[in-house]
Amino acid sequence: MVEWLWCLVYPFQFEFMCYALLSAWLVSVPSAMFSCLLVLRGWSLIGDAIGHAVLPGIVVAYLLSLPFWVGAFIAAMVFSLATWFIQLNSTIKPDTIVGVVFSGMFGLGIVLVVSVRSNMDLGHIFFGDSMGVSSSDLARMLYVAVALVLFMVCKRKDLLICAFDSIHASSLGLSVFLVNCCLLCALSCSIVLSVEVVGSVLAVALLVMPGATAVLLSQSFDRMLLIAVLVAFFASIIGSYISFYLDAALGPSIVLCMTLIFLVAFSSSKICLGVRDRRSPHCE
Repeated sequence: MVEWLWCLVYPFQFEFMCYALLSAWLVSVPSAMFSCLLVLRGWSLIGDAIGHAVLPGIVVAYLLSLPFWVGAFIAAMVFSLATWFIQLNSTIKPDTIVGVVFSGMFGLGIVLVVSVRSNMDLGHIFFGDSMGVSSSDLARMLYVAVALVLFMVCKRKDLLICAFDSIHASSLGLSVFLVNCCLLCALSCSIVLSVEVVGSVLAVALLVMPGATAVLLSQSFDRMLLIAVLVAFFASIIGSYISFYLDAALGPSIVLCMTLIFLVAFSSSKICLGVRDRRSPHCE
């Protein structure tokens, strides 16, 4: 028993592990809340698109000696606004527009990287660098994460109405365009945080797994938010232990845990559905 307790406590005697876990929480909790809305709207892959579209912004920030997250945020906003503008002024399907804008910006980023010919390491951009998080990074993440959570909690009803009944939203005096722009801005901030910790490759997982799991377990949006946050919270803890004891990257470890939780939820939902189907004839 004592050995088990020691194994649980030991990793967090190191400062870098504490910072890594805190950063994982600050990144995954807002992403989990947004994932519920994105899964319901069918926007799951937009996170992957923005995660790759930030590349040109990061390269430009490097050239100007600015923090990477500044360039990533500006590029994410350009992607979001360009996608929304084209959608409003054309009859092209949204997923096609996302693919066009994302491909163009990612191609631009690759061209800039090749043109610069620097010693710029793109590994932490694609796969994250959770172990390199500093106290100042944590403070910035905390401010952004709190703002994103408050936005999602306070505006969840407006976001749902604008997403599924824009006519009713307009009759209530809501500006659908403004609400969607605010959503894209908040989503860009969330993805920039995710890119910094888990990288652009895995950022999409944080915007899919918790919401997909929550959708299987509840039909109430408020409960979905709570379930998604709990999935992100516990997956971050378990992923931290896996990362420490197996010497694996934190981001993939957290995503692996979320995948396992999703599979358990999926199996449970199928079992419950099967039991309900078998009982229904007797109930009649």
